[in-house]
Amino acid sequence: MKIKKYFLIFTFFTVLIIALLYGVSPQWFALTFLDVSELDLNLAHILRAVMGLYIALGLFWLYAAFSDKYRNTAVLTTIVFAGGLVTGRIISFFADGQPSALLLLYICMEFLLVPVAYWIFKLPDE
Repeated sequence: MKIKKYFLIFTFFTVLIIALLYGVSPQWFALTFLDVSELDLNLAHILRAVMGLYIALGLFWLYAAFSDKYRNTAVLTTIVFAGGLVTGRIISFFADGQPSALLLLYICMEFLLVPVAYWIFKLPDE
């Protein structure tokens, strides 16, 4: 079984899609998914920076999927990544109120990813 490898490939493609949605056209993303008609230049900058961060981590995960040396470290970083995101989103939920449906979906996905990734991390090396 190559669960860790396939998990890392899956996480790469997942964050790549999300990153491209955020950053290729932040104005389109904000209008389509967040119902924000006018996106501030600074927020567009932040969304593109987030895109870069997601792609960079995703590329590390893809590389690690094919590298025994970094595979466990990469799986561990998926836990830290998703855990950090969901923590921030939950804080925002209580501090700022309910976000759009897409962001609620992200909360659920990230919340579920943490224990799944931990279980995969604890699996013996292949």
